[in-house]
Amino acid sequence: MAATATAQRTEEIVDGLAGLEGPLLPILHAVQEAFGYVPDEALPKIAEKLNLSRAEVHGVVSFYHDFRKEPAGRHVLKLCRAEACQAQGAEALVAQAKARLGVEFHATAKGGAVTLEPVFCLGLCACGPAAMVDGKLIGRLGAAQLDAILAEFGA
Repeated sequence: MAATATAQRTEEIVDGLAGLEGPLLPILHAVQEAFGYVPDEALPKIAEKLNLSRAEVHGVVSFYHDFRKEPAGRHVLKLCRAEACQAQGAEALVAQAKARLGVEFHATAKGGAVTLEPVFCLGLCACGPAAMVDGKLIGRLGAAQLDAILAEFGA
């Protein structure tokens, strides 16, 4: 999408949400929903419209792990990193996913099939280890099930 189209769509989003109390986070979520990530070109427009510095907007984008600086893969795998899931073997699943995909967290596997992201609690503490695959929650994730999911995604 051309920078001008990005700026125009960003401006439409900001204009629609700027009246909210504390509008920055809802605006950033809407921008990510529209583009699949928060483009660098959107930050100056958001800052200008909300009377914030670009550094303030960039700081929020970089602080929250849910915001992406580049498009995600065709599938997104989020592995829970909270203590309850770690106690149930999540670290082995993290190592398995990283090895299989050949990437670290916040990266997309070669070919764009899967983006691997950490998440710090999915609310499935009694069913750990937990994951979210393309928005779908999975509890009691095991190594064989993780392999099957990654194979299904071509990874």
